[in-house]
Amino acid sequence: MNIGRAKEIVESADMINVTYDGEPIIIQHVDESTKMARIYSKSEPDVERDVPVLNLIEE
Repeated sequence: MNIGRAKEIVESADMINVTYDGEPIIIQHVDESTKMARIYSKSEPDVERDVPVLNLIEE
C-alpha cells in the first residue's frame, strides 16, 4: 500500500478491510517521514506496533 492510500483509510469514516501478514488490522496513524504505520490487530486491540506501510494490504 502507498502512504497516500494509508492516510485516506485512517481519515475515512468507512471501515476498510486492511491486513498485515494476513491478519485483519486497524491503522491508527501513518508517519510519512518514516513510511511506517501504527497498527493493531482486530483480535488483539491492546497490542500496537509500527510496521512498514508497504506491507499493508487493502482487501
